[in-house]
Amino acid sequence: MFICVFLASSQRIDHRYLELAEQVGTELARRGHALVSGGATVSCMGAVARAARAGGAHTVGVIPQALVDIEIADEESGELVVTTDMRERKGVMDARSDAFLVLPGGIGTLEELFEIWTSRTLGLHDKPLVLLDPWGLYAPLRELVRNMQEEGFTRPNVFDAISWATTVEEAFELLEKTTRHLEPSPEELGEATAG
Repeated sequence: MFICVFLASSQRIDHRYLELAEQVGTELARRGHALVSGGATVSCMGAVARAARAGGAHTVGVIPQALVDIEIADEESGELVVTTDMRERKGVMDARSDAFLVLPGGIGTLEELFEIWTSRTLGLHDKPLVLLDPWGLYAPLRELVRNMQEEGFTRPNVFDAISWATTVEEAFELLEKTTRHLEPSPEELGEATAG
């Protein structure tokens, strides 16, 4: 499974967030998955990719040319895809991914989260979306969306489109469980090939 991980690129954050990114990369590799990420070497983005590769995982980095020009591109990526801008970057990341895992991050991470969450709520894709939040950074966001739901600003199914986790293991179990649920059963495959 190609798992897209959205996470921080800030270098001003507490070290525990870097350790979390490393744990995610290590666990992703241990479970036999591939990583799709933002293709930079800085902060959590670099940490998750390095840890994934150290564990033997294939990594796909997707980065706009403007960031390549300031020399933060992850040249060690198994594949480094250079896009013209941020919008194209997100489209490539979406297309290359089977599932999405969101870690603590800033407004760029929130933008990525909301785009995937919105499109899944609208039924435009059925790829699993899990938010990993060990220390409650996103608790106010969750409460805000719940209030929006109660006031009728979001669809009733808004929370059906996302899962929340507090540990790395729980996050991967949710991703894998949801993906297995979406895959056709052996019976469905048999019916499809029989006709």
